[in-house]
Amino acid sequence: MGGTMLTQQEADSLLNMLKLLTDNGIVNFPETGQAKSLDLISENGKEKFIIDINRKSTIKVKKCTYQKRYRTCITLLRLDIEGSPHTNPDGEVILESHFHIYKEGFGDAWAYPIPKIITDPSNLIQTLIEFLKYCKVTNIDQLKIQGGLLP
Repeated sequence: MGGTMLTQQEADSLLNMLKLLTDNGIVNFPETGQAKSLDLISENGKEKFIIDINRKSTIKVKKCTYQKRYRTCITLLRLDIEGSPHTNPDGEVILESHFHIYKEGFGDAWAYPIPKIITDPSNLIQTLIEFLKYCKVTNIDQLKIQGGLLP
């Protein structure tokens, strides 16, 4: 897979690939104003991915972005919780919480309503687990998540 742009077939293949968290230990969920990254590897060991958990907003405590990147620079999936409304290239506006999926020629410029697998976007820990499932991470049960919750 060359360059920084992927074909839709390449992107779909990467999205559908089964993945493993490389750190099976404890994840300290970021506090408000912080961010954290988790490393993933494809089950065949050939492809590497990064999951970002971004809570850099200090104003909206429930604002959070979950993002799955490939080769550090290509965003394949992004889930924005309580972000700003997003305007798609065709002018359609998607509300505050929305989902981005890589689209050939547009990268992550298109947003969609949140998929049904995300059951309660205000529960950030549960949403992380559901996002990882959506990302086809197979060893989520070994993950121990601490911190990051409201006092």
